[in-house]
Amino acid sequence: RSAHSDTQPRTQHVLFKGAVVNALVSAHRQIEDVVMRIQDEKAGGVTIRTVKSFLSKIPSVVSGADIVQWLMKNLTIEDSAEAIHLGSLIAAHGYLFPISDHVLTLKDDGTLYRFQSPYFWPSNCWEPENTDYAIYLCKRTMQNKARLELADYEAENLARLQRAFARKWEFIFMQAEAQVKIDRKKDKAERKILDSQERAFWDVHRPVPGCVNTTEMDIRKCRRERNPHRVKKSVYGVSDENQSQPSPAHIPSQPTRKPTKEDVQKEITFLNIQLDRHCLKVSKVADSLMGYTEQFQEYDPFVSLTEPSNPWISDDSSFWDLEASKDPSQQRVKRWGFSMEEALKDPVGRDQFLKFLESEFSSENLRFWLAVQELKRRPLQEVASRAQEIWQEFLAEGAPSSINLDSHSYERTSQNLKDPGRYSFEDAQEHIFKLMKSDSYARFLRSNIYQDLLLARKKVLYRYAALTLFCSTSHYSAQTFYTPLPCLTPT
Repeated sequence: RSAHSDTQPRTQHVLFKGAVVNALVSAHRQIEDVVMRIQDEKAGGVTIRTVKSFLSKIPSVVSGADIVQWLMKNLTIEDSAEAIHLGSLIAAHGYLFPISDHVLTLKDDGTLYRFQSPYFWPSNCWEPENTDYAIYLCKRTMQNKARLELADYEAENLARLQRAFARKWEFIFMQAEAQVKIDRKKDKAERKILDSQERAFWDVHRPVPGCVNTTEMDIRKCRRERNPHRVKKSVYGVSDENQSQPSPAHIPSQPTRKPTKEDVQKEITFLNIQLDRHCLKVSKVADSLMGYTEQFQEYDPFVSLTEPSNPWISDDSSFWDLEASKDPSQQRVKRWGFSMEEALKDPVGRDQFLKFLESEFSSENLRFWLAVQELKRRPLQEVASRAQEIWQEFLAEGAPSSINLDSHSYERTSQNLKDPGRYSFEDAQEHIFKLMKSDSYARFLRSNIYQDLLLARKKVLYRYAALTLFCSTSHYSAQTFYTPLPCLTPT
C-alpha cells in the first residue's frame, strides 16, 4: 500500500506533464496557422511591402495597425484591445517582431513589424547555449553599424560571458569572424532581414530585463527528452542553417507506437530522480547570506567607520597603506580565521601560513599551490616549460619536494601534461587545497604563530586607544607617542 500510494501521485504528475506538452504543441500549431494566414496575401492576408525612409528602404515589413485590423476581421474579434493582446502574445513567442525595438509587443499604430523565419520558430524546440549567444554578441560588435550596436544589457551580458568563457574565447571569436565573412557575401537587403530575424530570435531566448521570457518552462526539458531528434542544441552548429525549414507542427507526423509499460516506468524513474535532486530552501540561503554580510560588515568602508579615514570619500589613502603594510592590523589577522581563502589572499597571511607549514615540514603543499597559481598568470609561450619544472619539482619520481596526491588526480595530471597548459594541474591543485583546508589550516589557527600574532595586535590596539585618551586631555599628539614603548601601560 505504501509503495502504491507513493507511486500514484508521481504517475499523475507524469500524465499531467504529458498533457501540458500536448497543449504546448497544439498552441504553437494554432499560432503558426494564424501567422501563415496573415502572410498569405492571395488568401486575404496583409500586404508585406518595402517602405521608403529618408535615405534608405526597409524591406518586408507591415504596420502594427494592419495586423490588428486583420485579426479583428478574420478572427471575429470585436474589441481592438483583445486583438492587440492576441498579437502581443504572438510577438512574445517570436513569430513577429518590431524592427526598431527589442520589446516584443504589438502596437496599433504605424510601427513597422517583420515576420520571423520558420527556421527560428519556437516549435523547432530551440535550446540555444550561452556559447551561441556569445558568438552572436561578438558578431554584433564586429558589424560596425548603428542599427547593430549593442544595448546596455547586451554589453553587460557580453562582458559576463567573456569572463565565463575566458578559456575558449579565442574559439568563440573565430566563430563570430567566420559568421561575419559569410554574412558579407549576402545581398544587402537579405542581410538586413536576416540580421533583424536573428536579433528577434535572441530577444525571445535572452529577453530585455523586465520582459517575460516565454522559453523558461520546465516542460520544455520534458519535451526535449521525449523528442530528442527535434532538438537543435547549437544555433550555429546546424549544417543547413542557411536554409529555411518549416516548423515540425506543419510536417505530417509519423505514426508512433503506443508507449509500453516499460516506457512509462522509465519516464517515472527519470522524473523521480529529477524530483529528488538536492535543493536549498530560500530561508537557508537567506540565513547564509545574512551571516556572511554580518561577518564582513566591519570590513566594508561604506557600512562601518574606518580608521584613520574612508578612502572612498576622502583623498586620504592611509587606509590602503595600512591594508598593504607588512605589519597587519588586528582586523586583518582576525580575517585570516574566516577561511583559508582569506588567509591566502593576504600576502602577510600567506607568509605566516607558509612559516607554520615549514615548522611542520609540509611547506611543499603550499609552495605547489602557489606555483600553480603563478602558472595561470604566465605568458603562453612560457607555460609549457614552467609546467615541466613544476612536475619535476613536486610530482616526478624522486622529486625534491614531493607532494601526496591520490591516484586519480595523479593520472589526470600526467595525462594533461602531454599537452601542457595553464590548467594542467587543476585536479592536483584542488586536491592539495582541500588537504590543507581540512588539516593544516585548522592547526594553523590553533598554533602559537597565529594566536600570538592575534593577541599582539590586540595589545597594540589597546595601547593606541590609551594613548589617544591620554593625548585628548593634554597638549601632546598621539603620533608623538605612537612608538613601541614597553614601559608605557594604560592607567
